[in-house]
Amino acid sequence: MPNLHAPLRIGTLELKNRVLMAPLTRCRAGKDDVPVAMNVTYYEQRAGAGLIITEATNVSPHSCAFQHAPGIWSQEQTAGWKPICDAVHAKRGRIFMQLWHCGRVGASGILNGEEPLSPNGVNDDLGSLIVYAQLDNGAYVQINATPSRAMTLAEIRATVEEYKVGAANAIAAGCDGVEIHAANGYLPHQFLSPTTNTRTDSYGGGAENRARFLREIVEAITSEVPVGKVGVRLSPCAGYNNTRDPDPESTYTYVSQMLQGFGVAYVHIADTNAWAGAPDLPKMLKWVKPHFHGPIIVNAGITPEAGEAIVAAGEADAVAFGRMYIANPDLAERIARKGPYNDLRNVGLYGGDAEGYTDYPAMA
Repeated sequence: MPNLHAPLRIGTLELKNRVLMAPLTRCRAGKDDVPVAMNVTYYEQRAGAGLIITEATNVSPHSCAFQHAPGIWSQEQTAGWKPICDAVHAKRGRIFMQLWHCGRVGASGILNGEEPLSPNGVNDDLGSLIVYAQLDNGAYVQINATPSRAMTLAEIRATVEEYKVGAANAIAAGCDGVEIHAANGYLPHQFLSPTTNTRTDSYGGGAENRARFLREIVEAITSEVPVGKVGVRLSPCAGYNNTRDPDPESTYTYVSQMLQGFGVAYVHIADTNAWAGAPDLPKMLKWVKPHFHGPIIVNAGITPEAGEAIVAAGEADAVAFGRMYIANPDLAERIARKGPYNDLRNVGLYGGDAEGYTDYPAMA
């Protein structure tokens, strides 16, 4: 019977354990969204995870929901990620980069005055979109989203190409693979929902058309990167960023079948509503598992004890821990020893310096 400390094969990699580090937006990149030395320390401290999935990393200058999140579209950014990957590998860790385009979740003030891009320019719910920026006094605060505009076909094609370039850059930087962020109300998720995607062309309508954007991203990336190095994150029921799919079961049944056809390395299911006390994981697993037969990672609001039970029962193959990995850089070892665990402090979660970032202690 597997447990969180057993090895796991994901795609082309053998992971040393099933305690994964979830993607965590921390907003500490430097000028031009290039990673800096502090980021190297942060990831190196957490290399005991079976797999680190990096913070969401923008594939385009047209994508920004959190100011000072890192990018992967330029050579400077690629060079900035290399010492991070080297440091993780030096500690026998593994690292996948999460590729991000925020789509309609953005604000012109942090997009060089440009409008955010979206499938349809749905702007009836701007108050529900989560956008952050850093003030001149250093405070990191939520700001108002600004109206998006519908993408042209040329812009859709260009964005697909940006994912391809971002994935190639991530591998060039030394990442072991990439994860497509198709969850949490960001651009691929926006295309998947018939509420935020009411297009009448080949990208809108039924589930097959709404999944076309994600399909083309996977196709583009796997033309550069082996499919065994590509994972996909989904959050079928997420209320976060208000994607509002009225029939997620049929949408994600189709998406799961599509990803099975590609043979991607894993599917990562984020149960974001669990943080609000309304977990959806059991029903999401019922939509995905009959159709996708590769490794399944689960995430959000899962304790180590619950994670052990999930893996032991075969409900999922690994658990990605987020907030616990912020506070416990050596979380995998702590779980193996049954604790103790550092408490998460409400400081430095987004933006800032080493406080709340690299100053959490490991066990003696």
